[in-house]
Amino acid sequence: MFIAMNRFRVVKQHATEFEEVWRSRDSRLKGLPGFVEFHLLKGPEHEDHVLYASHTIWRTRADFEAWTKSEAFRQAHQDGGKTKHMYLGGPQFEGFDVVLEMSEAA
Repeated sequence: MFIAMNRFRVVKQHATEFEEVWRSRDSRLKGLPGFVEFHLLKGPEHEDHVLYASHTIWRTRADFEAWTKSEAFRQAHQDGGKTKHMYLGGPQFEGFDVVLEMSEAA
């Protein structure tokens, strides 16, 4: 498995707007080869921002990389420039290969 995460430092006054953008967007992830699940995580609140992370699980790193090169990816991210006012800096990407997994079912 591969986990792809982006961290976002969202200006406090725009936190609700940021969440609504994610709720209403067409992510185009469902049905993609290797896509497992997505989560939008809300982290700690700081003096000038709230930390968020998008967390996507893929069967393999290759599946994730194929998504980033796809037309669906370009379409899902085409309006990114319209939300720049919400952020302190750009998103910070982090990719992880799963080396150990535990779950309720396992």
